[in-house]
Amino acid sequence: MIRRSGLAVIAMAIGATSVQAKVLGTFGMTYRISERDALTEIEERSRQVDWNKVLDKRKVENYQGPPDRMNLPRAKRSRIFPVDMTYTTEIDVPDGKGGILYPKGYTFNPLDYVTYPKTLVVINGNDPDQVKWLAASEYDKRLDVTLLLTEGSFGTVTKRVSRPVFYADRRLIERLKLKAVPSVIKQNRRLMEVTEVALPVGKAKAASRLSHDKKGNP
Repeated sequence: MIRRSGLAVIAMAIGATSVQAKVLGTFGMTYRISERDALTEIEERSRQVDWNKVLDKRKVENYQGPPDRMNLPRAKRSRIFPVDMTYTTEIDVPDGKGGILYPKGYTFNPLDYVTYPKTLVVINGNDPDQVKWLAASEYDKRLDVTLLLTEGSFGTVTKRVSRPVFYADRRLIERLKLKAVPSVIKQNRRLMEVTEVALPVGKAKAASRLSHDKKGNP
């Protein structure tokens, strides 16, 4: 029970927003559907729905992320730094048996109890160099990677990468102390480890920067 509740606390401590929901995955207890007939009925009804009328594809493709997204600068140099995930619970965490496992205000490090299996990759979807870097990297193929955007069009980015796209909101960015992108985050023992990746400047940007420097320095 400690393991499941610990995962629930990590989910609260590390949140992310997709185009449809605000979850990174399934945490806590899950239950099998006992009535097969009910599931069959749901499936049959879903096949009868005209989803093109239900979903406005243009709104989905043009989605720019949650209102509390944060603009992070592009990493100027590659560096690695640790983040302490010690967390103070904002609610009572139940033990699944009608009691309380962690009371509100309890401070602890969830990584002392569980392993966070995911690797998070955070990029700015409006930066073509960052999207291109992700698409060409191992992270675009790995099943254990969750891609998060600080900015960018959902439709544009999903056409360039081969994995689901989520958004990093302010809470996640502040919790992981992110300062620049691209950033790769994974667990390292009792800490989360953030790796900022400095990318080469694109040709167009390099030319623009050189022109600007020449104008400013005759």
